[in-house]
Order: sequence, then C-alpha cells, then structure tokens
Amino acid sequence: MFVLFLAFLGFGFDLFVLGYDATRPLRRGEAPVPLAATAAMLFGGASAWLGFRYGDRAVLASSFARPVVPDDPGARTLVNVVTEMAIASGLPMPKVYVVDDPDPNAFATGRNPDHASIAVTTGLLMAMNREELQGVIAHEMAHIRNYDIRTMTLVAALLGAVLLLADWTSRIRLHGSRRRDGDEGNGLRLSGPLALIVFVVWVLALVLAPLVGQLLATAVSRHREYLADASGAELTRNPGGLARALRKLAAATAPTVKIARGTAHLCITDPLNRAIDQAEGRLADLLATHPPLHDRIARLEAMAYQVPASR
Repeated sequence: MFVLFLAFLGFGFDLFVLGYDATRPLRRGEAPVPLAATAAMLFGGASAWLGFRYGDRAVLASSFARPVVPDDPGARTLVNVVTEMAIASGLPMPKVYVVDDPDPNAFATGRNPDHASIAVTTGLLMAMNREELQGVIAHEMAHIRNYDIRTMTLVAALLGAVLLLADWTSRIRLHGSRRRDGDEGNGLRLSGPLALIVFVVWVLALVLAPLVGQLLATAVSRHREYLADASGAELTRNPGGLARALRKLAAATAPTVKIARGTAHLCITDPLNRAIDQAEGRLADLLATHPPLHDRIARLEAMAYQVPASR
C-alpha cells in the first residue's frame, strides 16, 4: 500500500506537471516510462532498504536515546529485567537505551532479534516497580520475538518517504503541461471528465498524504499491540503486572516530548497522549495509533482471572 501510494503520487506528477503522454510515439531524448512514478518507486524501495538496515539507528537518534549507564536511576534493575526476559523468550540480549524524558514510555526497534534495541524513558524507570517494569519489558521483548520491530521500523521509514515526497511534489506549482508538439493538454490523452477526476484525486492525495500515511501506519500498529500484550504475559506468566503498568501509563497525561511523531507507533502507549487513542468507534479505529488502554487492561485482567475495575 505504501509503495502503490508513492507510485500514484509520482504518476500524477508525470501526468499533470511533466506532461507524460503514453499514446504519442517517443521522440529523441524522451523517456519510455513515467519518470516521476519510477523515481517514486525507487525512492520508496530505497527508503525501505535503508529503514531495514539503519532504521533502528534513526529511531534511536530521533528520540535522543543513549546507552544505559550505571548512574541512571534503576539501571541495574532495568538491565536485570531485560536479561530475564531475553532468557524467557530465548532471544539474544538486546541493547538497552534510556531516553531522558519524564513521561513514562518505552519502545523496541531493530531489524531482527540479533539487531534489536529496547529504550525506556527515565520517567518509566521512576514510575514502575520491578513487577510492572518486567511487564513493560516483556511487551517490548514480544515485539522483538514477533518481528514487529522489523515491520514497524519499515513502516516508519516508508511513512517518512511518503511525507517527503508529498512535500516536495506540493511545492511544484500545479499547472497544465504543454505537449512538445504544441498541443495543449494534461499530458496523458484522457477524456475530459476522466482527466478531471484523476487530477482531483491526485491533488487530494497530495493534501491528504500525511493522513493517509498515518492511517496505514496506525492500522499495522493497533493489531500488533494486542499480540504483544498477550505474548508479554506469556513470557512473565503475570498479565497483572503489565495491566498495572498500563494503568500507570494511562494516568500519565503529559506527552513524551523526546519521541518524534513519526515513531509514535513504536511505543507501548501513544507518546502524544491524544484523546483519540482512548476513544472507541470507527473514527478511533482509523486514526488511533494504539488500541484503547482500558481495553488492553481489561483483556490482561481477564487473562489473570481478575474482575475488571469499573471505568
């Protein structure tokens, strides 16, 4: 979906700005394929490859994450818990990072379990007891075991590609192109109504590119969060610990400033703390980066045979 969306943005640029015409015989120096669409596909492919190879470094750098040091509050407990969860999951020990932000949050990134990293905020270390921290780390370790880190890191890279391409294209003045043979037209020889429809859809795609890209990213993220909660509870054999941790995360209303908007879907809870993430209904299902916390907590408490607390 991401690659097709990129190709459509590029193809519209070919039609309405460069005047690409697939019906006219090629002249000397003309490209046999739509240049912008091809470039967009190559750009998306390059972004995916770079995201696969180096996306974790970009995510960590954008969040100002640094390797954990012994002087960090709760550093020894954090490293011990990560080690325990790595053993429980049968995975290699991931690299451990800390983000200096008072809001409690955490995320995992990397291309596979052998190249994985877990980052937690200083606010999380201060807010969680050992059992709750274990639940959070188990959740992130589940993302690693389920290869969600590969999927979500690629999504972050492709989302960035969509936003960049849409921004660059929208900076070009939209106008009708003149064919080299002197005829006026919109490039491709479409009928009038069809050309207008394609043009309108392309302009809307440019304007709505950030929203469309975010919808694709959030659709992937929501489904993976439920699975990571269940897999994390499997690792700890204690779903109540993660449920209590999520309650504390729900009580934290300040945004996680150090975590960029483009990587919000990687976190255990929405770092932007938007109200839509706690809402229900079709609109929330489309726009929210995470499932509602109260729903996740209720599922975990049901796994622990606990009666869900009233909301």
